[in-house]
Amino acid sequence: MGIGLEKEGLCMTKELLGAFLLVFVAEMGDKTQILAMMFATRYKATSVLIGVFIGALLNHGIAVLVGATLGNIIPVSVLVTIAGLAFIYFAFSSLKDEADEEANMRGGKNAIRTVASAFFIGELGDKTQLAAITLSMDAVYPWIILMGTVLAMVVSSSIGIWIGKHIGKRISETLIKVVSAILFFVFGSIKLVTVFFNRIDTVFIVLEVVVVTGAFIWAITRFIQNSKESSL
Repeated sequence: MGIGLEKEGLCMTKELLGAFLLVFVAEMGDKTQILAMMFATRYKATSVLIGVFIGALLNHGIAVLVGATLGNIIPVSVLVTIAGLAFIYFAFSSLKDEADEEANMRGGKNAIRTVASAFFIGELGDKTQLAAITLSMDAVYPWIILMGTVLAMVVSSSIGIWIGKHIGKRISETLIKVVSAILFFVFGSIKLVTVFFNRIDTVFIVLEVVVVTGAFIWAITRFIQNSKESSL
């Protein structure tokens, strides 16, 4: 009985540490850590951390529970496309006017919802979700894998949040919003280009990029102008 429990404990520890280390290393310097840093300059650290936890739990929970079936039913390219489009949406929605942003800052639930949504959608088809799927397929205790991957996301994001809080004190709110929007736009564009690069006519892709990028630059320019006018 004792030997069996000891082996079980070792197995659980091995799976937990393996999942944690794999995802933690993968997330260091990755987009989700950078996003956590940028969110921390706009929202309370606790709201960002709770949002990261909820988003990662839901995303990796799906990966662990129905990963193999989901992979057969929905191609990874579809998941990546959804994530890419969502990031583009977040890029434009980041450029809100001051009244909307202040309402978000006061509403902890709104901030948590925003961060959770960004992390949930951002991880669709990402390497950490695929890692959770792969690890859970061979795991003796899939729920341990879930614990390890989510814990890694929270710890790596905590580092980003800590950095973001220190940066946020030294940078203007306008610059923070612009940088956040640019990061979302770049991450979303990379995902979409990765999916469609060899599947759609190059001329069509270039045209789409030019149109969307032009609209995004116009949105940033307008946002900066409005910010300057409101500060006068």
